[in-house]
Amino acid sequence: MSTCDFSSARQGPFRPCKPLILASASPRRQALLTQLGLYFQVQPSTLSEPPPDPGETSLDYVQRMAWYKAKDVAAKKKPGIILTADTVVAVGKEIMGKPDSFDHAMAMLCRLNGCTHYVHTGCCLFDQQGTHPDLEFTVSTQVTFFRHTQDILAAYVRTGEPMGKAGSYAIQGIGAFLISHIQGSYTNVVGLPLSETVSALLKTQAICLEDSLSDNQQ
Repeated sequence: MSTCDFSSARQGPFRPCKPLILASASPRRQALLTQLGLYFQVQPSTLSEPPPDPGETSLDYVQRMAWYKAKDVAAKKKPGIILTADTVVAVGKEIMGKPDSFDHAMAMLCRLNGCTHYVHTGCCLFDQQGTHPDLEFTVSTQVTFFRHTQDILAAYVRTGEPMGKAGSYAIQGIGAFLISHIQGSYTNVVGLPLSETVSALLKTQAICLEDSLSDNQQ
């Protein structure tokens, strides 16, 4: 288990009130939490993610995966609040995974090119001490791609960025140029819907405002 405690985190408006465990190895999710002013432990789930069940919707799938990861990390008996998230790109009823080759990435991007799709993130807050009810929520964002030529898409794939990314793009990286517009949470597309996550963390008293923490210490 690693700990994120960057000096830049001290500049954010929030502080942890309980040990916070992020069950994700995603550097993007870690950066989003850090910019809030939080430090936390990183304990990713080590289980392989199962495919969707027959007839399972993408919304149900991401929520199930969030709980799946939370239960796995909770079994390690680390005290604190466990935060998990699972993000997928969905076109209609199809869940698009992560590409494993140039051709696979091109096929995904051609499918998304000039079209609208959804990014769904399922989140779970699991309180190891049981002082607050466990929380779960799902956030969806509508993303529309600009229509680019195949030469441009191929040039993007050759940067290597699409590899390991759901839907073969990273909105916070080079892939930002692919996006025409979005409707909904930007940070949800990055991998963690911050507004909803902060609301849930405050509700479980896992975090508090920096000022309130300073007042309690006086």
